[in-house]
Amino acid sequence: MSDPAKYIVGWICSITTEYIAAQEILDEEHEGPTLVSPNDPNDYTLGKIGKHNVVIAVLPHGECGTASAASVAANMLNSFPNIRIGLMVGIGGGVPSEKHDVRLGDVVVSAARNGEGGVFQYDFGKSIQAQGFEHTRLLNQPPTTLRTAITGIQAHYKRKGHRLAETVNGIIDRNPRLRQEYERPHSSTDRLFKAEIIHDSRGCEQCCARSPSNLVMRRERTEYDDNPAIHYGLIASANQLMKDALIRDRLAAEKEVLCFEREAAGLMNSFPCLVIRGICDYSDSHNNTEWQGYAAMVAAAYAKDLLARITPNKVEAERRIGNIISGLQDVTEDHRSISQKQLDIQENEVMQKLSDKQLQCLNLFHLTSSAHNITY
Repeated sequence: MSDPAKYIVGWICSITTEYIAAQEILDEEHEGPTLVSPNDPNDYTLGKIGKHNVVIAVLPHGECGTASAASVAANMLNSFPNIRIGLMVGIGGGVPSEKHDVRLGDVVVSAARNGEGGVFQYDFGKSIQAQGFEHTRLLNQPPTTLRTAITGIQAHYKRKGHRLAETVNGIIDRNPRLRQEYERPHSSTDRLFKAEIIHDSRGCEQCCARSPSNLVMRRERTEYDDNPAIHYGLIASANQLMKDALIRDRLAAEKEVLCFEREAAGLMNSFPCLVIRGICDYSDSHNNTEWQGYAAMVAAAYAKDLLARITPNKVEAERRIGNIISGLQDVTEDHRSISQKQLDIQENEVMQKLSDKQLQCLNLFHLTSSAHNITY
């Protein structure tokens, strides 16, 4: 059995398809942990990628969303207290635009832009009359080590290209059982419908795709283009599944979103991590499950390349995620205490300015949280 204290990279998946991809990308697979926290229901796979000991967990079957992801992360940190960097790796819905040629099978990596974090929660905000939806929650960034490695891998891929497709093909050759689900689908199945075209329940093949006018025409990628392409930018996360092309395009225009998914918002403030998503659909009404396996596998292959750029001593130099979270909680409590003191000072200043009659009136209608001190 394996010692949980030796694992310093935490990797979280949402569904079985992603979990299998993560397991297959390991260089070594280890025995299960000798001991986990008594109340930890997570299923773990332990192994090594390069020189890093990695623990992988998956959300419970049939559960998804931010709350479930946060629970899995919290249990992982309790059972594996030395985790220093976190990864959320899996599939997501792409956001193609004129500026960003996102296609099925591509990879989107959360990255800060314009001073904002790489993930934001788009169902957490406020509506302002006669204005757009104001999103008020941007989430914490991953550790510096991961963000620095992103810069390095971007430069490497730009100069020399990548071998993600070859990595995926190698896995499938070694394990032919995975071919049907994880092999790259034919490019003809990568169809981007115009935003106003709604899915017909009779089927996309028979109805939606019959007229070329329903499709967005895109150029063929050449031998000098990365395929799959890697995109860096903002990922939008929420509990709901994005299946509306009009809202997708609106958020793309307003926030330059590249991808939608459902779990990362539950992690970023409790498990600071890098989010890596293989694109399996276009966040519209045209459901496409055919690309899920390949998208999951190519995202895992990118994560492996990224870890290969980080030396173990750099990871060990990072603070334990559990300690970071404890520090954030302490800061939050300090802020609450300061805010309460400021309110108390303001209240005392107001009270001192009131006349005797105003004070009597205030006391007459005074309300407190105590059931024994309420006057109407």
